Amino acid sequence: MKKEFIKNRKGEKMAVLLNEVKNPDGLAFVMHGLGGFKEQKHLQVMVGAFLENNYMVVRFDTTNSLGESDGVYADATTTNYYEDLEDFINWAKQQNWYREPFVLAGHSLGSFCIALYAENHSEEVKALAPISTVVSGELSVEAKKITGESKEWEQTGWRINKSISKPGVIKRLKWNQYVEDILKYDLLPGVGKLTMPVLLIVGELDKPEYQHLLYSKLSGKKELHIVKGSPHTFRTKEHLEEVRNIFKNWIGKI
Repeated sequence: MKKEFIKNRKGEKMAVLLNEVKNPDGLAFVMHGLGGFKEQKHLQVMVGAFLENNYMVVRFDTTNSLGESDGVYADATTTNYYEDLEDFINWAKQQNWYREPFVLAGHSLGSFCIALYAENHSEEVKALAPISTVVSGELSVEAKKITGESKEWEQTGWRINKSISKPGVIKRLKWNQYVEDILKYDLLPGVGKLTMPVLLIVGELDKPEYQHLLYSKLSGKKELHIVKGSPHTFRTKEHLEEVRNIFKNWIGKI
């Protein structure tokens, strides 16, 4: 495994991890979600499944997250994450190992970004795996209001919670900046461009109806798996193993 540091369009540092294999059968990019980082266990499961299928895998920390890249989590937005993804892939295009078409995989807001990228650059993407994905900014905000999650966040201007992946870290996110930005984005108007194979996985406790909506509008080869008993992020050994097996089988078919 090799680590590099690159710059985004703003001149900010981004950390990149490369898992190289000899004579790879493909290239995959993996992206974390809001407040995530490239070494999270559910991402490592995805990476491992690609490596077992002889893919080279590249992942990175966006800015304004909890990884090794620049910025502060409070300033995170969908635009910031999406632009970092574009800059990351544009950097990859200059490397001697780059190849098209490639596979995109991600989690949560990272899934939203890779799916938006696939809509905007469908000719580059061999297959897409948006796991626990956001489907639209409007639906994402609606879900938070239904559960009551957004009430204090909206009233105080901040969402404050503890990081489970990094115990001891308190995450603080600005309400207005994040919500106003995510409302600009929606996968559904451009869903017709997602004709490549698509894998959807979502936890049973994580609003699967939104994934069902997206699945119903996809026209190509598609799979939707509901992980029983799992919340938004897969954490238990049992759930992670289920996701690994789903990924491994899907990669072998694309």
